[in-house]
Amino acid sequence: MASGIVNIRRDVDDKFYRYRMPLLTTKIEGKGNGIKTVIPNMADVARALSRPAPYPTKFFGCELGAQTTFDEKNERFIVNGAHDANRLRELLDVFIDKFVLCRSCKNPETELIIIKQGRNEDIIRDCKACGERTGVDMRHKLVPFILKNPPVKMKKGKKKDVSGAADGVGGAANASPEDGAEENDGNESDDYLTKKIKAEAAELNDKPTLTDEDWSADTSPEAVKARIKALEGSMAATVLGGDDDGSDDDANSPYSVLGRWIDEEKDDVEDPKAFSIAIFKKAEELGIGKKHKTITVIAQALFTDDMVNEINQYGALLQKMVTSEKHQKALLGGIERHVGLAHAELIPAVPKILMALYQIDVLEEEVVTQWGTHVSKKYTDKETSKKVRKASEPFLKWLAEADDDDEEEDDDE
Repeated sequence: MASGIVNIRRDVDDKFYRYRMPLLTTKIEGKGNGIKTVIPNMADVARALSRPAPYPTKFFGCELGAQTTFDEKNERFIVNGAHDANRLRELLDVFIDKFVLCRSCKNPETELIIIKQGRNEDIIRDCKACGERTGVDMRHKLVPFILKNPPVKMKKGKKKDVSGAADGVGGAANASPEDGAEENDGNESDDYLTKKIKAEAAELNDKPTLTDEDWSADTSPEAVKARIKALEGSMAATVLGGDDDGSDDDANSPYSVLGRWIDEEKDDVEDPKAFSIAIFKKAEELGIGKKHKTITVIAQALFTDDMVNEINQYGALLQKMVTSEKHQKALLGGIERHVGLAHAELIPAVPKILMALYQIDVLEEEVVTQWGTHVSKKYTDKETSKKVRKASEPFLKWLAEADDDDEEEDDDE
């Protein structure tokens, strides 16, 4: 797990858990009676939780018996007094349990809704994962604050500008998530990056290959017995439904087993081709060789901060396992998690990463264009999704220009 990123449910010890947030940080300012605890990244934490930042800040005040102040415009959130960071993180876990997690399925993908019943008002957690609506403890001191400051209802159905100006998708690779609604004035930078992409594309033309014999499974009695055992162990996760059946928070799911195995083995790899074959056979043994979610786990666990070069090294594995549009989308989701959550320093390299995948015929133009122009919170929080997809703009521009060139050549003929 990357430094500074933790699971929203910190009782889930699984680095492939879908729901992540920044680790809460604190800064003590002032002296004497004027001492206070500033929470510099409260806005980022709150965005990951899909809650207004004043809510957890005020919750801290309620629990600690301290006054709180917040300036949302400047993202400055303060709890009076000197408070240890670990103590506030523990309280944040309590806030998440009481006001974020679905009481039924313990999924954090909920929305707070205020329901009026005569003169009374109730606060409900509406879960987008399981569909259940569960109440909060209306006796808590935070409840009156929420009722006086109700959450803003998210507008749905608003048509998004394909260029991304309306929702933060597109723009320069180093743009911040907050400037997504502003006009992009970085055209020169984009043109420069596009030229670099064209120049570097030639370096990625060697497509990795392995023979069918390389991929064939070991048919010895011992290997067959091991595969049967692995299949029995993963039956609950693979037979009861598809790839998305709640295995994100199951540390014993075949996906988590595969991810941990890759993570443990990759540091000792001397031959990427041999390791590619080993990964393929391991996935087959776990009964998830053809599942599209397996590609998400591989993308998240296999690559490091040298991802651009590693894509070519493991290209044969990707070519073997990415066999449908769903697999391509799962691969892009794994890249979102790897780049957005674990290796933020790779965000400017997203165009190169996409180009490397495109050059080995793993990504199709329509799929990556659709992905790059539509923000989603399926694999990460929405803000992280915006950052990663925004960084893809130079590559999408290159694709569009390449199409225009092709059309002009057809017209000339």
